[in-house]
Amino acid sequence: MGDDSEWIKLPTDQKCEHKVWKARLSGYEEALKLFQRIKDEKSPEWGKYLGLIKKFVTDSNVVAQLKGLEAALVFIENAHVAGKTAGEVVSGVVTKVFNQPKARAKELGTDICLMYMEIEKAEVVQDELLKGLDNKNPKIVVTCIETLRKALSEYGSKIVTLKPVVKVLSKQFESREKAVRDEVKLLAVEIYKWIRDALRPPLQNINSVQLKELEEEWMKLPSTPPKQTRFLRSQLDLKAKFEQHQAQGEQSDGEDEAETVAAVDPYELLEAVEILSKIPKDFYDKIEAKKWQERREALEAVEALTKNLKLENGDYGDLVRALKKVVGKDANVMLVSAAAKCLAALASGLRKKFGTYAGQVVPTILEKFKEKKPQVVQALQEAIDAIFLTTTLQNLSEDILGVMDNKNPSIKQQVSLFLARSFRHCTQATLPKSVLKPLCAALIKQVNDSAPEVRDAAFEALGTALKVVGEKAVNPFLSDVDKLKLDKIKESADKVELLGGKKGAGGGGEKKAAAKAPPPAEAPSKSSAPPKKTQAGAASKVFVLEASRVSFLQSSAGPSKKSKPTSAVGGKTKKNLDNKEFTESELSIEVCEERAASVLPASCGQQLDSANWKERLASMEEFQRAVETMDKVEMPCQALVRMLAKKPGWKETNFQVMQMKLHIVALIAQRGQFSKMSASVVLDGLVDKIGDVKCGGNAKEGLTAISEACSLPWTAEQVVSMAFAQKNPKNQAETLNWLANAMKEFGFAGINVKGFINNVKTALGATNPAVRTAAIALLGVMFLYMGARLRMFFEDEKPALLAQIDAEIEKMQGQSPPAPIKFTKKSAAEEEGDEGEEQEEDGGRGGGGAQDIIDLMPRTDISDKITADLVSKSGDKNWKIRKEGLDEIAAIISEAKFITANIGDLPLALKARLSDSNKILVQQTLTILQQLSTAMGPGLKQHVKAMGFPVITVLGDSKANVRAAAMTTLQAWVEQTGMKDWLEGEDLSEELKKENPFLRQEVLGWLAEKLPTLRTVPGDLMMCVPQLYSCLEDRNGDVRKKAQDALPTFMMHLGYDKMDKAAGKLKTASKDQVLGMLEKARALMPAKPAAPAKAGGGRGSAEPSRAASAGKKPAAKNQKDDEDKSGPIFILIPNAKEQRIKEEKQLKILKWNFTTPRDEYLEQLKTQISTCFAKWLQDELFHIDFQRHVKAIGVMIERLESESEATISCLDLILKWFTLRFFDTNTTVLMKVLEYLKLMFAMLNREDYHLTEYEANSFIPYLILKVGESKDVVRKDVRAILAMLCKVYPASKVFPFLMDGTKSKNSKQRAECLEELGCLIEGYGINVCQPTPAKSLKEIAVHIGDRDTSVRNAALNTVVAVYNVCGEQVYKLIGNLSEKDMSMLEERIKRSAKKTTTAAPAKPSATERSQREHPTNPNSTFLRKPAQEDPNKLNQARQNAQHSEPSHPSIPKEFQLDLDMIEMDQSRVCELPDLVQHELDELLEPIMIPEPKMRSVSPHFDDLHNSTASTVNFVISQVASGDISNSIQALAQIDELLRQEDKAEVMSGHIDQFLIATFMQLRLIYSTHMADERLDKKDIINLYSCIIGNMVSLFSMESLAREASMGVLKDLLHGVMILMLDKRVEDIEDGLQVIRSVNMLVTRVLEKSDQTNMISALLVLLQDSLLTTAPPMFSELVMKCLWRMIRFLPETIDNINLDRILLDVHNFMKIYPKEKLKQLKSDVPHRTLKTLLHTLCKLMGAKILDHLSMIENRNESELEAHLRRAVKHSGNVSGLKSDRGNEKSSLRTEDQMTKAKVSDILSEIFKKIGSKENTKEGLTELYEYKQKYSDAELEPFLKSTSLFFQSYVEQGLRIIESETRIQTSHGEDFSLSSNNEELKPAVYYERLKILRQKQGLANNSKQRPPMSSLLSSKPPVASSTDMLHSKLSQLKESRELYQQEHNTHSYAPTQAHTRSASPAGNLDDLKKRLERIRSKPQ
Repeated sequence: MGDDSEWIKLPTDQKCEHKVWKARLSGYEEALKLFQRIKDEKSPEWGKYLGLIKKFVTDSNVVAQLKGLEAALVFIENAHVAGKTAGEVVSGVVTKVFNQPKARAKELGTDICLMYMEIEKAEVVQDELLKGLDNKNPKIVVTCIETLRKALSEYGSKIVTLKPVVKVLSKQFESREKAVRDEVKLLAVEIYKWIRDALRPPLQNINSVQLKELEEEWMKLPSTPPKQTRFLRSQLDLKAKFEQHQAQGEQSDGEDEAETVAAVDPYELLEAVEILSKIPKDFYDKIEAKKWQERREALEAVEALTKNLKLENGDYGDLVRALKKVVGKDANVMLVSAAAKCLAALASGLRKKFGTYAGQVVPTILEKFKEKKPQVVQALQEAIDAIFLTTTLQNLSEDILGVMDNKNPSIKQQVSLFLARSFRHCTQATLPKSVLKPLCAALIKQVNDSAPEVRDAAFEALGTALKVVGEKAVNPFLSDVDKLKLDKIKESADKVELLGGKKGAGGGGEKKAAAKAPPPAEAPSKSSAPPKKTQAGAASKVFVLEASRVSFLQSSAGPSKKSKPTSAVGGKTKKNLDNKEFTESELSIEVCEERAASVLPASCGQQLDSANWKERLASMEEFQRAVETMDKVEMPCQALVRMLAKKPGWKETNFQVMQMKLHIVALIAQRGQFSKMSASVVLDGLVDKIGDVKCGGNAKEGLTAISEACSLPWTAEQVVSMAFAQKNPKNQAETLNWLANAMKEFGFAGINVKGFINNVKTALGATNPAVRTAAIALLGVMFLYMGARLRMFFEDEKPALLAQIDAEIEKMQGQSPPAPIKFTKKSAAEEEGDEGEEQEEDGGRGGGGAQDIIDLMPRTDISDKITADLVSKSGDKNWKIRKEGLDEIAAIISEAKFITANIGDLPLALKARLSDSNKILVQQTLTILQQLSTAMGPGLKQHVKAMGFPVITVLGDSKANVRAAAMTTLQAWVEQTGMKDWLEGEDLSEELKKENPFLRQEVLGWLAEKLPTLRTVPGDLMMCVPQLYSCLEDRNGDVRKKAQDALPTFMMHLGYDKMDKAAGKLKTASKDQVLGMLEKARALMPAKPAAPAKAGGGRGSAEPSRAASAGKKPAAKNQKDDEDKSGPIFILIPNAKEQRIKEEKQLKILKWNFTTPRDEYLEQLKTQISTCFAKWLQDELFHIDFQRHVKAIGVMIERLESESEATISCLDLILKWFTLRFFDTNTTVLMKVLEYLKLMFAMLNREDYHLTEYEANSFIPYLILKVGESKDVVRKDVRAILAMLCKVYPASKVFPFLMDGTKSKNSKQRAECLEELGCLIEGYGINVCQPTPAKSLKEIAVHIGDRDTSVRNAALNTVVAVYNVCGEQVYKLIGNLSEKDMSMLEERIKRSAKKTTTAAPAKPSATERSQREHPTNPNSTFLRKPAQEDPNKLNQARQNAQHSEPSHPSIPKEFQLDLDMIEMDQSRVCELPDLVQHELDELLEPIMIPEPKMRSVSPHFDDLHNSTASTVNFVISQVASGDISNSIQALAQIDELLRQEDKAEVMSGHIDQFLIATFMQLRLIYSTHMADERLDKKDIINLYSCIIGNMVSLFSMESLAREASMGVLKDLLHGVMILMLDKRVEDIEDGLQVIRSVNMLVTRVLEKSDQTNMISALLVLLQDSLLTTAPPMFSELVMKCLWRMIRFLPETIDNINLDRILLDVHNFMKIYPKEKLKQLKSDVPHRTLKTLLHTLCKLMGAKILDHLSMIENRNESELEAHLRRAVKHSGNVSGLKSDRGNEKSSLRTEDQMTKAKVSDILSEIFKKIGSKENTKEGLTELYEYKQKYSDAELEPFLKSTSLFFQSYVEQGLRIIESETRIQTSHGEDFSLSSNNEELKPAVYYERLKILRQKQGLANNSKQRPPMSSLLSSKPPVASSTDMLHSKLSQLKESRELYQQEHNTHSYAPTQAHTRSASPAGNLDDLKKRLERIRSKPQ
């Protein structure tokens, strides 16, 4: 034994890891005691043991292990961090504890597992236990099963997920170990307690003996469901409830029991079986066979496969169609039954996935109900019942209604019975009014059917509906049913037993049935149930299980509150029935006279038919008085109106009597119970008088009163038909006028659109213009309610008439229909029901009125037109035939206008075309689907699965235009169907599983847009969450962004907890990332939309009491809120701020210091604010909606002055809250914040308040962050706030904050901070620099070498400001600088316009400081000038500080483009203000200016010219705008200048600036606009055309074109070449024309630009393209441009700076030496460079060697050697001393070419040809030699060689000649296109070379040509007004003109080349050339 003292002294945690078991035992004992002592679950002590707990349980020593298990159990129970150890510890328990022989060890191991489950780690524990079942040790397996059983027994099936457990049962039942089998049997019994019969299907394959034993055990179990006895930590409320029941010894009520039992669907416990691949290969042949036996064999094979209770998802379309065909067309009823059974089994096995095919099958089954054989009917019933569960009644309603009018009574009966069965599965929510109304109407017709079985079935269906949704919902549809039939319906309702014994909405009993047993199988009444069999099939089993699941869900989803007493419900129903429409039968004239006499005076009845009109008038007056005093109930309306119709009746000739009579009709209708029977007595007379001048008004009054009594739809239909039955045009016109007015008064609900459309068409064809006018006016009113669909019915009218209709519709555009002011007399409750139920839950589209109107449209059934030939045509192999098929389909839909949902096999045909390889056909199919959405309307719902989801698949297409079309189609469909059908089932999650970035980002973007608009969503949305999490980590950035955007919208419906739980299943790394995103999304989660306002427009004065009572509580609450808001918003608490400062110093609270605000800072601020701010203001400030923040800041601004003292007391908290807003991205909030800060600091200055360090430290650093904001308006406000800040906080203390700001990575922030430092030094002197001036200035001077121009300038200006204050001392303060930086500083100081002052004032006056504002140019002084300062002075200040050269002035900073920033952030589009329209004509009026003796360096110092230059600068800056319209406006203004020669000179000095802006716009279009699907491509084409037009105009003016510098030309050429190669442009309409225009532009740029700059630019561009592995097409374009420039050389050689050209060639050859060039795939670059050098040598001769002055090491240069060889070979060696311009010298040189010399040259060439390495070079030189000396004799050299060598040389020369010709002919063609990547330009290197040349290093001898030189053939360019529409066509004309000129020039390129290249060719050529030169000046 070792010495115990070695480990006794060790700490506990080290003992636990000791190698001695006694030490470990001791450690475990100490740990156990320690764990029991620690009371705080979050104590840091727990963390020490986090990694040791697994060792506790897996100790190799049995004694120590037992103690370790005890300690581990206590740790898990008490430690907050214990959950992190769950996986490893439970794994250790399973492998190292469960195999122990000691029962105590196993018991502790089980307790540990159960304790982990208690701390919310049930899933981890269950996974480890299930893994343990695969262990080879049976002891471990037994203990794992036992632990699972205990867990289930204690925690219940809600905590223990049963599906994976049930899966492994069968395997364990087969174990060879009896102990395992016995234990798994106990587990199966325990599971059965919780899920009952749902366990049977998964265990049907186990041993029959075991199954029998299980059955016996199950029979012994009590019927009461088990209860959860142990609870999770999160279930404390349930635990308390359970303990309370245990203490009281009470049993929980039925509701609690229902909640206890988890609803487990046996379907979910089954494994899906894939059957499609197992279908016999000859199935589809056999099913079509003529022999019924073969067909039966095929069906039997499928039936055997479909017996699997759960089927794998797949494409069952072909199988379903085959089975449908058998059901519909097979004559053998046995096969029909078999096929129906197969369909039923498919529907049961696929469930919701079968919904796609439901719409195809149901019509066939319904039609087949005509069969009378019971076995067929039963099979069909089973099939349609199973199919119903896969879809919704709403989707099937149109098919059902289609067969309800069938003449076959069997069909009508079976359809009604099917509805009765279906209604039982519905609830009030799933059976809305929109579905119930048409079904009830059809059933009511069947109630009156002659066949008794049809009537009984209809009674049962209506009774079931009444039971399900209640009398309130159904009674409005039963108003026309007589009492006897109504009683029969109610009797049927009483007999109906809903699924699971639940009560319907109309049931009377409110007691809950005790759940003694699981819900029994449905036992419907005999009439509705199919004939029973001894043993139910699989399909019916699943049907019952589904039914029980639905019933459970319905019962659990019911309201928790107790319902009202039955009597109250009955009373309300009675009131509804009393208020329903009054009906009566027709009365005879005798009865009418008798009843009228009882209520009218006797004289009245006698005088009614008097011959004297005065008596008749007196009678009418008495009649009126009697009606006015009559009681409503006693008034015999029909009798009274029949008396009025008594002779003379409506033929009354006296207008006064007639007026009175019509008035009385209105009174009776208003005051009595006026029936439609009464109305039919008077309507004819009213219509007859409606056109009367004197009586028309009274007639209209009467019609309106009748409409109130009998409803407008009915009255209008009667009136219009009567009016058009007459021939009186006046009556017809006035009837239409009355109807138009009545629609506005009553609304449009219920109007029979079909009838009116026909009547209106009749009226439109009337000869009387008044009738036509009235009809058109009526159409205008109808348009308000129906919208654009109305016009579709009149498209076949004459054009003139259609124009009038369009004019009327145009008047109504934008107007909304007026709210109804009159209503039909019916119960308010009924109206409320009508409205409430109109709103659908899907939220995808508007409810009520508009949808009713669409439903009323006459629809055409096009299914008979979708023939098999048409379907096969659309699927033909030839795409042209497929297109013809699609064209025919589109024509059918277009012709039908509105169609039914029955469209035959069209869904399958269109679905196939959505995956067509021809994208044009895909787009055409999408267009057809859009047509379908408009034409089919709501019926589209049933096709969502078949055609809708394939549209989503198209969103993954690689072509943007196809995706855009698919999204448009999707939006059109959703508008009709709502979102519910799209979110149900697995289809959407399956689409998101596809790893297609385009599809994912489009779908997620669509969901992010749609989900916030929905009030509820199906639970299936949860299936999309794993895919959403996957997208959050997608490789594609756009997918990740879209997923992050969608995350809050998912959370608003699913809740944080569900999504958090789903994230728990991810891998650890992914989980942490996703959880972080969930937390962020939680803060951004939008609120669910409120329930929509009720449709119908309100009831005016009819509803004030109800509205008031309903809104009483909210109104009171709002009133209270208003009262709260009237109080102070800040609460003044003495010393509260001091206390907060003290707490922060003592570190009691977090110090306000962070990079990004974390949640703890937010919570801390909320806590601090809660005592000082008004409650409502707190809610607003911390609301997730930014608009609430804006509102709160607005109130704070209002109260700033009145509550200044309280504001100062809370200032630290206010500033902290504002720092949080600086991290928001919303500009609106930010601008509001800055507005408040400006006002607040002004107030603090007036109050003479000074910020404390505590306040400054928590605010200023975050304010400085915003000084680098990209938006100018924000930076301006921040600078203003910084200026004001120095008034309330010492400038010397602000200085260090700004110094910290200069360390930012944001270049804008660095530059702005440096400028602010300069301002502080200018304003407050050198002493403001803290901690010391020397240290501060050294840090500032470092930025002089910054890579960003604006930072460099700002740093230089700041040091200049110091120089102005302290003079030469600045050089000591800044320390050592690099030579380059020091030279820049010295230059800037020299150019500084400000004179040195000895010292700055210590503190400037307040007025001076208040006027400070940042200058926009870093080179100007630091005085902040007012914004409205004269632009002339500002520009002059800029120009004074600029370093420029005459031809290339530098660009002022405010118009410079930050290339780095734009290239790095291409996604952001700058938001720019609308472009200011400057009056350029005014500015450009000629002013007499005295000419100076010497022209200054820059011509822009003149005040007027300064103003113009400033304006031009601003306009140019807008060219690069991200807003296309701004850019086009700017280009239009510049175009105006360039088109006018007298004004074009204004652009001089701005060319580089303009070209930079142009190519930056080209980059923006290429990278951003072209990829933005929201932009109209026509706008991009317009922008391109404007850019090209401007460039053509510019480069037509040689004087301006030559101002373009080399670097700018290079970038411009790069931009236009990228455009020429952009395939996307070709796909756009007019895109090819743009590319042709660019081709012409490139030619113009090459011709008119400065030739030196152009050649240099092309050389650098070629070098870059080769370095960056650009596509070959790009390099080819560059080289073609170079070849063209080489052709210009003979004419331009005198104006070219050869030193610069050769320097560029030298640099090129350094990077690409000769050998490296030869290694390239193409030898064209090598040949191009060679041709350039050879051409220069030919033109310059030996003088070319004098132009190598800019090359530093000439000896090392490969160029010089190459030039010397070229000069030598050209025979011009002796020309070193000759004058090239001297003709005689040239002739002499030519004559001195001796034969010997020629012989030497040719010998050397043939040597090269003979060597392997230089063959090609030798042949090229020989070809060039032959071209120069065509008379050279080669025969002597070839004679001595072999025939093979001679033929080789001849062939080589021919190849070179053909290549040269091809290059020459293609040199003009720039219109090549290919996909191209954007090249990285070497801009900065180029700029450096230009600067060197400007400093005098370049040997530039060229002179700028005169400004006035313009091309005579300038192409026409459009003006700014018409440019957008005509630019392309004009450019095309220019191109044609150019080509004509160009073609004539390019016919003989060889001659021109030879002539130019041979200065000493022969005497005649030289003479001609001299003559031509002499004649030029003349």
